[in-house]
Amino acid sequence: MKQATGFVLLATVAMMGSVWVEGAFAADDGAIDVGARRELFVDASLIQSLDGEARQVLHHPTPREIVLVCDRPWEGNGLNYITVFRDGDVYKMYYRGGDYDRGCDPTHEQVYCYAESRDGVEWTRPNLGLVEFAGSKENNILLTEKDKELGYICHNFSPFLDTNPASPAAERYKAIGGGPLFALVSPDGLRWKKASATPIVTVGDFDSHNLAFWDAVRGEYRAYHRKSRDGRDIMTETSKTFFDGWSEPVFLEYTPSRGGELYTNQVTPYYRAPHYYLGFPTRYEDRGLTPSTRHLPQWDYRQQRSAKSPREGTAVTEGLFMASRDGLRFQMFQEAFIRPGLRTADSWFYGDMYQNNGLVETRSSLAPDAPNELSMYVTEGTLQNGKPAKLRRYTLRLDGFVSVGATMPGGKLVTKPIRFSGKRLTLNLSSSARGGVRVGLLDASGAAIPGHSLDECPWIYGDAIDRPVEWTRDKGVTDDVSAAAGKPVRMVVELKDADLYSFKFE
Repeated sequence: MKQATGFVLLATVAMMGSVWVEGAFAADDGAIDVGARRELFVDASLIQSLDGEARQVLHHPTPREIVLVCDRPWEGNGLNYITVFRDGDVYKMYYRGGDYDRGCDPTHEQVYCYAESRDGVEWTRPNLGLVEFAGSKENNILLTEKDKELGYICHNFSPFLDTNPASPAAERYKAIGGGPLFALVSPDGLRWKKASATPIVTVGDFDSHNLAFWDAVRGEYRAYHRKSRDGRDIMTETSKTFFDGWSEPVFLEYTPSRGGELYTNQVTPYYRAPHYYLGFPTRYEDRGLTPSTRHLPQWDYRQQRSAKSPREGTAVTEGLFMASRDGLRFQMFQEAFIRPGLRTADSWFYGDMYQNNGLVETRSSLAPDAPNELSMYVTEGTLQNGKPAKLRRYTLRLDGFVSVGATMPGGKLVTKPIRFSGKRLTLNLSSSARGGVRVGLLDASGAAIPGHSLDECPWIYGDAIDRPVEWTRDKGVTDDVSAAAGKPVRMVVELKDADLYSFKFE
């Protein structure tokens, strides 16, 4: 368990009662219907109590290799607002090409570029032949600021693969961009056109990575965009159709609070548990000129940037994590998800450490026999004179954003009443060789269910994404929980030097 570096949140019954769970409470007994869904601990909705050393712990991605260096003439130091998703066997990346003197003055027009990969690690820039730059179309440019029709969206183009079954093939890819936000469509993700003559969202600030997607669980499109409210903040809106009928934008709500100014939002349904929205916003922090500012990397260059715009030398950006079940009310983890870190040449600047939009599953960086992991991509070296910006891959275990964890003295988690379907319970967990996890089921009165009590569960130790829970039975063990399916139960989980990331009845 990453107790030393993780965010720790004491969960109390009073706080849990304030968390709203969309469409989850049954009218008769108050049990939360989890069905056969995968449930994570990225919010407090299912937690009744945490006792002893048990806590919610925020985990942090591991930095891996540089996957993209923006050293082409049409790229530069202005790399930001990256979208990555998987389409069949191909990973697709959309990123901004730009270059700026001291972070302010452009040296060439903004463009949007396309790269692709077969594994999410090795990326290539296909020669698309679509857009002319410096007299040649031999490049990977999709859109240019010089285009009279679409140039307005080259600052913040944000595409997505539309999984709405009613979407026609000619509109399989959709995007938003500009300010106000316009809708675009494409049959192949490369050739784009406006979907309507008028914008779909008009209330906002928009100079950020605004995004939209199809929510398959709720059967609607949802968008997120920037708007100021006591500093930089995020608004959201929904629509049953992509091209019109969008609801009035509303600001997000945060528990315990926003945790600073938020620039980008990077909200996405989590594909392994799509009833969760996960957000990876950029926190914008400007503490002004302090004694510490002089000790940050590149003091001389920092002063040059400040001469153009004071915040260019003093503001810093970093990655955060938040989660929601309804897309509006978010559990905010206020400690950084990704810190600017120990790099000493070009870090701790405004515009740096932007997390991409989209999570993708990739093969393990640890070993060929290890389970797949999640990959995300984060900018480095942004807006540095004479240097190309870079994109670094970060990885995290599947479901590994937040755990309920405990140190060796041990702790206990008790869930709110739940109702499940399925025949067995599996856990995504990690423990030390001496620690472990065990699980018991309680009935509606709080009594242990015979055959599935905590004492009848042998300690589970190891590291696994989907480890079945077993209970002793007639000198053997069983993982069958079907007798309790459909009934209100509580899970009680004991942990020692272990982390529980998610569970699923199946």
